[in-house]
Amino acid sequence: MRTNTRLRVTATATIRVTVAAAAVLAVGAGALPATASTPAEPLSPTGKPTSLARYYDQTPDWHKCTLGPDDTTGRQLDAAGAQCADVTVPLDYSDPGGRTLTVALSRLRATDSARRVGPLLLNNGGPGGPSLDMPLLFGKAMDKVARKYDLIGMDPRFVGRSTPLDCGWDVGSTVFSAGRDRAGFQRSVARQRDLAERCRRTNGDVLPYVTTRNTARDMDVIRGVLGAKRISYFGYSYGSYLGAVYTELFPGRTDRMVLDGVIDPARYSQTLLEDATAANERALDDWAAWVAARDETYGLGSTPGAVRATVERVQEAAADKPLRVGKFRVDEHFVPVVYFAGLGSDLDRERDQLASVTRTLARAADRERVEPGPWLAKMLESLTTEAGSHQGSAQSAILCGDVATRRGTQSYWRDIQVGRKTAPFASPLTRNISACEFWDRPAEAPTVVDNDVPALLVNATGDTRTTYAGARQVREKWSRSRLLTVPGANQHGVYADYGNACVDKRVNAYLDTGELPARDVVCRGE
Repeated sequence: MRTNTRLRVTATATIRVTVAAAAVLAVGAGALPATASTPAEPLSPTGKPTSLARYYDQTPDWHKCTLGPDDTTGRQLDAAGAQCADVTVPLDYSDPGGRTLTVALSRLRATDSARRVGPLLLNNGGPGGPSLDMPLLFGKAMDKVARKYDLIGMDPRFVGRSTPLDCGWDVGSTVFSAGRDRAGFQRSVARQRDLAERCRRTNGDVLPYVTTRNTARDMDVIRGVLGAKRISYFGYSYGSYLGAVYTELFPGRTDRMVLDGVIDPARYSQTLLEDATAANERALDDWAAWVAARDETYGLGSTPGAVRATVERVQEAAADKPLRVGKFRVDEHFVPVVYFAGLGSDLDRERDQLASVTRTLARAADRERVEPGPWLAKMLESLTTEAGSHQGSAQSAILCGDVATRRGTQSYWRDIQVGRKTAPFASPLTRNISACEFWDRPAEAPTVVDNDVPALLVNATGDTRTTYAGARQVREKWSRSRLLTVPGANQHGVYADYGNACVDKRVNAYLDTGELPARDVVCRGE
């Protein structure tokens, strides 16, 4: 989950974020095949399933990206020389003659035709993170190397400009805190049940097909549409899981592959964030120490304990009565999400932003009239109102469509209470119940990733979304991969975001030559 970037909790709240241990679910009736084609599926001479030929063989209509006067992303893509197109894919890959969807693409074409590598498909995380604009970031970060690639942004099915999914929620995320007591937890249980029921009522016919496996299948259709035998891939956060699933369903169809903020597929579950509990508690302590050292600037406390006490006072006030922040009402369930979002990076600008937000919330806790700054306003709009319903719906539908398991509501409460002993801030959020508890059984079992893929893995040791332990596990399973480690950094998503010249240089070198480092690399901060 970049909340400010990839695992966002929607505000850009995607879980670049959230994730854990996959139970193997039984395949339900009408389940899709385990791969894009089973042995019984006849193949064309080009290796494409004949039943899907019309999708693989379609010719996209590349056009300008701007949709209207308020389309900032489209204008930026057009200014950079990119083009956009919609690709048609089946809703249900076991019924290719049935309903169809569109998947939105952007393309910034290679300019070095003599050394062209091919398409580089980009995913910004989530689940549910729009990625159409990613060629803009990578066109700059890759510098001259970008000239060798067609940079491809893709809004996954039901996300962004692709065929939409919206459950009509009055909030924009199912990631929120259980609160301070059992009454608060029961309110979160009721809210998650209601959100799941709204999705079932409004979109029940498509929910079984809103899955990572189907997005991976869409990726292979896009590979075919682009006329490539293999695609290169860069995935942040949840995008690392999507990339791993693609390699399992379609072996041999990836070229150069970078996963930044790595999720261990064996730990992917509806309690996505639980593994990050300790990392978020430590990140809050680190931020509090940074703020305390600048007490003359922020006035939030001259010691780390005093700064944390200010945060706790804000939370207690929100539990007693929702805070009034401009037009928003912020209760105990959403205050921790604001901090979770702000702790995705330990860069000074991000820490300063969270300190400024804390000053606003502290005044609101004193029942003063306050207005949110731009970052907080965008966050609260997305989290606490219907404005975030589209992205939040897609995010939850993907995760719950992958791994919805009945645990029993009280198991979450017990886990939260155990966690409070060592992580009083993080545990009620990272261990809280999700809408997946009330979701219908997934149509397919989760993908068991047991291959060995040459890839470049990137992770900070203090990542507050996808923990370093997950990156280490993937590195051990993928013996041909290499791991770039950024020690001591509380950062989710490093390449092109963190300003670590070592990481940026190593990633660009790999994308340039296709040669992985001879051994794992440690990229220290500067």
